[in-house]
Amino acid sequence: MNSEARECQTCKKQFTIESEDFDFYTKIKVPPPTFCPDCRMQRRFAWRNEHTFYHSVCASTGKKIITGISPDKGFTVYDRDVWWSDSWDAISYGKSYDETKPFFLQFSELLKKVPFPSVFNSRTVNCLYSNHTGEIRNGYLIWASWGGENLAYGTRIQNSKDSMDVFTIINSELCYEGVNLTKCYKTSFSQNSENCSDSYFLFECKGCTNCFGCTNLRNKSYYIFNQPYSRENYFKKLEEFKVDFYSSLESLKNQFADLKKKAVRKYANIINSQHVTGDNITNAFNCKDCFDISVELKDSKYIQNALQLVNSYDGYGVGANAELMYEMFDAGIQGSLQCFGGIIYGGRNIFYSYNCHGCNNLFGCVGLRNKEYCILNKQYTKEEFLELREKIIEHMKTMPYRDSGGRVYGYGEFFPIELSPFAYNETVAKEYFPLTKEEILEKGYAWKEPESRNYSITRYQKDISDSIKDVTDDILNQVIECAHNGKCDQQCVTAFKIIPEELSFYRRINLPLPRLCSNCRHYERLAQRNPLKLWERKCQCNGVTSDTGQATWKYKNTASHFHGDTPCPNEFETTYAPEKPEVVYCEQCYNAEVI
Repeated sequence: MNSEARECQTCKKQFTIESEDFDFYTKIKVPPPTFCPDCRMQRRFAWRNEHTFYHSVCASTGKKIITGISPDKGFTVYDRDVWWSDSWDAISYGKSYDETKPFFLQFSELLKKVPFPSVFNSRTVNCLYSNHTGEIRNGYLIWASWGGENLAYGTRIQNSKDSMDVFTIINSELCYEGVNLTKCYKTSFSQNSENCSDSYFLFECKGCTNCFGCTNLRNKSYYIFNQPYSRENYFKKLEEFKVDFYSSLESLKNQFADLKKKAVRKYANIINSQHVTGDNITNAFNCKDCFDISVELKDSKYIQNALQLVNSYDGYGVGANAELMYEMFDAGIQGSLQCFGGIIYGGRNIFYSYNCHGCNNLFGCVGLRNKEYCILNKQYTKEEFLELREKIIEHMKTMPYRDSGGRVYGYGEFFPIELSPFAYNETVAKEYFPLTKEEILEKGYAWKEPESRNYSITRYQKDISDSIKDVTDDILNQVIECAHNGKCDQQCVTAFKIIPEELSFYRRINLPLPRLCSNCRHYERLAQRNPLKLWERKCQCNGVTSDTGQATWKYKNTASHFHGDTPCPNEFETTYAPEKPEVVYCEQCYNAEVI
């Protein structure tokens, strides 16, 4: 089919369904979407709570638990280990399909009856304060991560260890306050860097060792603020910096921020990939609008945070040897043909289901394990399943669900946001599609008022030791004031505590205590990343210098470029919005400057 322009039900903006998109929808036998890619992403994100936890009790044992499901929602919640045990069976909640009600309404009713696990993590040890994680040992407040040990306060970690306060690190160790790091060791306050070690404040550096406050360096050692030093003078200068003092560190952060502002940027961080658009992509082929891809993505579109995935569309936290995924989150793991759902590990031909594992041939199921041919958790024969499945699909077309905003959800659309088990401001959607309380309620989504805090602060900002060397073990008993004190839009919890492993870590890497709670620190890292959105732009290289664009300065080239003294003709898609002040070059011009 030819490309077609459609109007999104939610934002009313035009979006295009390309001919290859139609081919994909035909392959998995679903109609094309009626929502644009951004609104589809927002909808999936609104079904995933990663960071918000509550105190509750297990409905089976009465044990006190930590859970991502707010107790006032009315859902049944089991302790994670009880949920995974054989003491209950979700098939007992099965119900017959009712042709007098829309499918989505019936699924919502089932969702509220079947027990939830307190947290969504599997094959983990000592990670009960973490969510949407797998194969991690000793994780504390770890989210959307897979593989590693001895980790705290991190998001999207893969196969890393002994690191804290990080966002998207891969195969790294002893990293602190890092964003988009790959194969790094003992690297702190750094971003978009690879194969670096024993360094502080790096931006877009590769193969660097013992560097401080540097941008766009390749295979360098003993550099400070992009200037070379002898080995002896480097370490002498490092001692003068006194990075173990918070006051000194803040001054150094400001110096690095000024240097970073004037660093030329490559349009996207795409490595060893062909025919792809997006950002932070490694080892991918023929993929469009994809972000945070670590390895082996092929023939896919609109994917975020994935690895080992083939021929799939619209997914967040998906992959691990999977294919034919569509409108899914936290799913895959040797799975195939999984559509419209979340938290599905393994299995094939699973549609409109939630938190099911090791299953095949499901439609509209919740909490099942090792089952097949089930609809709304009710068991059928293969022939009965196939017949009823087709009837439900037709019924979804003739009796679609209409949400409070008048949006129509028939077969081929993901679950409506208003049916999510989480309030909008509890979910990942709040981070990438921020809305005010008034806007959330106006759209018909749920809002959760922050819970009142019943603790008393025992250590105020002015009383925190400036140097880590002066911090005693007594700090472990203190409730520390967050510097934001709730006066921000970062879901500040106003106070925090230091755990023993954390204090040991700060002493090991010789850095001072943080002044912000873990939520505020997370949002500070999130702010360093560009949005999951692309703009068409032209390379800003004018030959000898950059054009000014929105910047207040011109970047002066250090090498000759393929286009000589004339403006570069290259165009690209980038996550740097046109109104942003950064100077953005195409790959050819960027490489001429930094390689």
